[in-house]
Amino acid sequence: MSISFAVGHDRVRFAGMTHVGRVRSHNEDNLLIPDEVPIAVVSDGMGGHACGEVASQITVDVIGSFYKRAAAEGPRTWPFRLPSVEVEKNRMITAIKLANSEIFDTAAAEAEKAGMGCTVEAMYFSQGRFYIGHVGDSRVYRIRDGSIQLMTEDHSLLNDWRRMKEMTGEEIRTFPHRNVVVRALGLGDHVAVDVYVEEYKIGDIYLMCSDGLNDMLEDDEILQHVETKKKRLDGACQALIDAANEAGGKDNVTVLLAHVLEA
Repeated sequence: MSISFAVGHDRVRFAGMTHVGRVRSHNEDNLLIPDEVPIAVVSDGMGGHACGEVASQITVDVIGSFYKRAAAEGPRTWPFRLPSVEVEKNRMITAIKLANSEIFDTAAAEAEKAGMGCTVEAMYFSQGRFYIGHVGDSRVYRIRDGSIQLMTEDHSLLNDWRRMKEMTGEEIRTFPHRNVVVRALGLGDHVAVDVYVEEYKIGDIYLMCSDGLNDMLEDDEILQHVETKKKRLDGACQALIDAANEAGGKDNVTVLLAHVLEA
């Protein structure tokens, strides 16, 4: 099932799915498919013993609620003009920092949840632009004119290592700590949030995913599945999850697609 939102003079259609995979005993991923405001979220939990899914659920709940409140208060906050790019960037950062504080405080108050955390990809569409808030190693891709582009930079030990030295494809695939995240929500009472802002184009498809997808599939495989099924976004989500599981399904896998269309 997909849902469409009017965004300015355009329309954005969303669909998303999550799956436990073929190896893990439970799913620590969570996602938010927009229902009132065009804000979408993917969060990959970590911490084990069900704590990871608590952290990721807090994240999608806090960010979703924050944007709904902001939308309801919009006429009072901005009575004479539309929100500026800086206002929207600050709103994204604030929403994610609120989620971080909630996770950190919950873990501090409940011993069984100590050490829980999660990644976050949040994406908001407004007035011809998208705003991505990013922490961790979940990803956002853009599919445009038949090509795929990674829009975010992984906050991972592997990515830090790649910046320090050239690595072959085999070295990347066999890196012993490839899933170690160096920045995540819940690890401290403060977190640095990367924000990306660009104008979107009609026809763009944005893919938000946990690393259970991109660890299993190469970018060109992801592109092929989306291009083949893009007329039915839910079908494209299912195809990606099926392909990740067929490739081994070593982790939970979550995908969320946003397709920009003419109104």
